[in-house]
Amino acid sequence: MQFTKNTTKGKVISMKFISKILIVIFLIIFGFILINQINLPAPVKQIEKIIPNENFKTIK
Repeated sequence: MQFTKNTTKGKVISMKFISKILIVIFLIIFGFILINQINLPAPVKQIEKIIPNENFKTIK
């Protein structure tokens, strides 16, 4: 009895591979939506720094 190995070079993408890709895409989209739902407060305090005139140099 002789065993033959069935190999095909022009193999069509399997359903297992497609389902893995779809799961990864779903997880990325779900993560993006979840991150967008986090409401971080914007900083309210304005930062002002007074720079003295002696630090400025006039360029001619």
